[in-house]
Amino acid sequence: MRAYVRFRLTSGTTAELGHGDLIGRLWSAALPIADARVSEAHAMVSLRGQELKLMALRGRFAVDGKSVPSVVLEAGQQITLAEGLALVVEEVSLPAAVFAVEGEGLPRVAVTGVCSLLTRPRPELVPRLVPDAPAHLWGDGEGWCLSMAGVTRPVKPGDSWEIDGRRFHAVALALDAAGRTATRLDGGVARSLRVVARFDTAHLYVEGGEALALSGLAARVLSEVVAFAGPVPWEVLSRELWPEEDDVHLLRHKLDVTLSRLRSRLREGGVRPDLIRSDGFGNVELFLHDGDRVQDRT
Repeated sequence: MRAYVRFRLTSGTTAELGHGDLIGRLWSAALPIADARVSEAHAMVSLRGQELKLMALRGRFAVDGKSVPSVVLEAGQQITLAEGLALVVEEVSLPAAVFAVEGEGLPRVAVTGVCSLLTRPRPELVPRLVPDAPAHLWGDGEGWCLSMAGVTRPVKPGDSWEIDGRRFHAVALALDAAGRTATRLDGGVARSLRVVARFDTAHLYVEGGEALALSGLAARVLSEVVAFAGPVPWEVLSRELWPEEDDVHLLRHKLDVTLSRLRSRLREGGVRPDLIRSDGFGNVELFLHDGDRVQDRT
């Protein structure tokens, strides 16, 4: 019950990556690559509809000798990250449904790789290992495991458990629902929007309305998400904004406060606040309606 791609590196080692998993120099990347030519967050695997895609983030890659921003993953492909450094797609698995978790205060979220289930300050499923989290979930190749209070047990859809007075449930999530994170909503009735991102400033023009000018952190957040051109893991985004901060909990707090203030500015300026949203997989993305336009001048 997991959508994944298995890559084989030039060295011969293999790695399985699911939706939201990163390839890059970051130690926390699902596929860390110690090569100066590879960006910290070089590319990300993304489930879109019923396809797995590899999307370029801070780096670029080539398929069949042509540089591309994204590619639908298929067995047999060779993806070149840098000269002499390539990934071969050995397998792409797309089951009818994927394993997910939901609970009190936590919307249904697909589990990918190793995930940590947090309850404070609010319920959240984080797609990485947080050592002091009250619970961890991961796949072992045959099924899924849940670890709480030092006890590990198998878990399957229909099972439930309690943490800090909150009830959580394991469920099956249809693949097309799990991948419903596209950044464009066709048929929207909202007024069209033009976003001009300039890094330190950003201007938003609503059809028939006044322009909204952003600066400071609000403009930085919007510009970073525009520059990534797809869903970006919240931790990667946070480290772009506060590169000197090492405390991951403080990073999350800073980002939450900044996003809340940005959405308030958008609302006050007559722009829909869901322009910047979380996709349910630990990523932040730009959510565009049909007719919206983006100009990346970062």
